Amino acid sequence: MANTIEVKVPNIGDFESVPVIEMLVAEGDTVEKDQALMVLESDKATMDVPSPAAGKVTGLKVKVGDKVGEGSLVCSLSGQTDAAADDAAADADADADADSEAPEGRHDAPPSEPEGHEDEKTAETAESAGGPARGSARQTQAGPYTVTVPNIGDFESVPVIELLVAEGDTVEKDQALVVLESDKATMDVPSPVAGTVTSLRLKVGDKVGEGAEVCVLTPADGAGDDDDDDDGAADDAPAQQTASAETQPAREPPAAAKAPIADTPEAQPNAGPQAKTTAPATQADGEPFYAGPATRKVARQFGVDLSKVSGSGARGRIVIEDVQAYVKAELAKPAAGSGGARAAGGGIPPIPAQDYAQFGPVETKALARIRKLSAAHLSRSWLNVPHVTQHDDADITELEAFRKSAGDYTEAKLTLLPFLIKAVGLVIKRYPEFNSSLAADGESIVLKGYCNIGFAADTPNGLVVPVVKDVWAKSVGELAADCARLATTARDGKLKPDDLRGGCFSISSLGGIGGKYFTPIVNAPEVAILGVSRSSLQPVWDGANFAPRLLLPLSLSYDHRVIDGAAAARFVVLLGALLADVRRWVL
Repeated sequence: MANTIEVKVPNIGDFESVPVIEMLVAEGDTVEKDQALMVLESDKATMDVPSPAAGKVTGLKVKVGDKVGEGSLVCSLSGQTDAAADDAAADADADADADSEAPEGRHDAPPSEPEGHEDEKTAETAESAGGPARGSARQTQAGPYTVTVPNIGDFESVPVIELLVAEGDTVEKDQALVVLESDKATMDVPSPVAGTVTSLRLKVGDKVGEGAEVCVLTPADGAGDDDDDDDGAADDAPAQQTASAETQPAREPPAAAKAPIADTPEAQPNAGPQAKTTAPATQADGEPFYAGPATRKVARQFGVDLSKVSGSGARGRIVIEDVQAYVKAELAKPAAGSGGARAAGGGIPPIPAQDYAQFGPVETKALARIRKLSAAHLSRSWLNVPHVTQHDDADITELEAFRKSAGDYTEAKLTLLPFLIKAVGLVIKRYPEFNSSLAADGESIVLKGYCNIGFAADTPNGLVVPVVKDVWAKSVGELAADCARLATTARDGKLKPDDLRGGCFSISSLGGIGGKYFTPIVNAPEVAILGVSRSSLQPVWDGANFAPRLLLPLSLSYDHRVIDGAAAARFVVLLGALLADVRRWVL
């Protein structure tokens, strides 16, 4: 028979009402036992309200922004049989019995505290949310305390994610010593007394359970007297329940009176290590940030530094959506022009904005999509690739004469470009490091067994680089036909994605415009690019006389991580020799 359970807010300590900052379930959701239903936040910490049983959420009574207190109705659960409900109640009774056998040094609630089913769920909730506020301790005959891990709920072992003190540090009572993290929450293990840490028994990464030794404390004079007083134990019980229901993901100090840090620098001359251990994590601007365990887990998965994330939750708390938005923004930066440059360059300051209208009339014109994409890619390449450029001249006197005479034997117009592509392909076969890419790990190169060469095409919408495939297998005439087809398609804006992919090397030719040498930007992940300027007739000494020769300026830019200067010089020299004597490779 179906059973309906009313889920109420458990004991939240001394707080009469706290705000709901996040709802983790919706109407109709099916939940498991101990699954978090919502997140509350006090001025000290955040806390989850777990489900006391498995079932279906049939009615939500609260929403984000509502303020709730102990006993406030959260929702109703249905779908559980009576037998299952009885089992849940039996489990709660067993947990309550186990709590009565806590390690020495843990103070139970006063006998006057109600022991009904609701309080059993409260105890279970408090344990799963962060453990008791005071660490357990065993006092030796000589006086030192051995601090142990207190009751941490249903977890047999949880990892130590942070050590907040070091050997020799002086700590105050209730000051956090270490931080543990379960799959539900983070929890601090506070010091049961004031004293000096004489020995640490844990390190980051250790997995611990209830009773594991944390450290040895030498208490200050009289520090342990109040712990043996029954009245004091009774007085401390509410504070213990408060801290056990609260998680402290941001390492907030338990209370202002307990922290050994004064409000002003003048009042804390010895607060060096202690200030670091008790203060919450801070953002780059010095402001503290707060984030729950689930948020921190997502941040670790994406490698996000939470100090750089702006929180949208209550009092600036960072939620999962904030981390996701930060990741999306960072991924979008490379596609945003100067933003891409900053992302690739690791903190390069942007160019300051300026009001150009103050000097005269202006017109704002949006960049074409191709130009924006090219700008981002070029910025990344320039900032990530250590560029070096090798300049030289190639004698193309005979090549130019041959080109003009052979034009009648090809269907496509025979320009200088297909000759350059074919010659570069032959040089690449001789020097295969120019036909490679640096591996992602930066420790190896990927050598390619094919040769595809891209060429820069000037279009009305911007510069594009279509790729000529299988250069090694094609004749100059076939390459001329490919170049003509790709150039026409580029100008018409009809290039397909496959026309732009798979390049091994690029050629940027300014021959039809003019100029001499320049520094082309390597089209990463390629490792080299050839810049070609306009040829010109120049007098060249032939050993006896000056003769007019047609010289072609060449500019080879290369990735110096993969290619050294000597290899670049050999590349240019061989390319010049092939262009000077076309008979060596055309026939």
